[in-house]
Amino acid sequence: MDAMSEEIEGVLDVVGPRLRALRRQRGSTLAEVAAKTGISESTLSRLESGRRRANLELLLPLARAYDVPLDDLVGAPHTGDPRIHLHPIRRYGMTFIPLSRRPGGVQAYKMIIPGRKAPAVPSLKTHSGYEWLYVLNGRLRLVLGERDLVLGPGEAAEFDTTLPHWLGTADGRVVELLILFGTQGERVHVQPRRD
Repeated sequence: MDAMSEEIEGVLDVVGPRLRALRRQRGSTLAEVAAKTGISESTLSRLESGRRRANLELLLPLARAYDVPLDDLVGAPHTGDPRIHLHPIRRYGMTFIPLSRRPGGVQAYKMIIPGRKAPAVPSLKTHSGYEWLYVLNGRLRLVLGERDLVLGPGEAAEFDTTLPHWLGTADGRVVELLILFGTQGERVHVQPRRD
């Protein structure tokens, strides 16, 4: 067996224990996972015990069901290139840079609001979810319902996005911020450091 085949065998050998650990962490039964994925209980049991080899047809629905990247299921080896290739998204005249690549759950973004004069009466929007933001640079104008706030570098805010809201520049200059957003209304919980 060549080195590549040995590496593949090694990766596949850890899939079963990883699947069992994920299922137990989530407190799920084989029957519950089978119902979510359409994979039979016996196949799931054989995967977890190592009596069945994993393939993409089995791993993709399991990655979705457990809400983890496929790489986490197989313990994929690092490629050696530590660079992260971010792909900016431009919406509403702003730039969003995704910082998290995990599907579902809380998503992290760096948001850049270009320098320009803000409208006198901003158009407030609503959508499902919960948002936490932290101003890195510039002065952010946050309109939240009837409140009109200005946040500077180092200041943070969190709010339910079903409330009418608007984000923009407070002084016509560029604003950079970090955003954590959960579509299901997940709130950010920050614990103080205890030394």
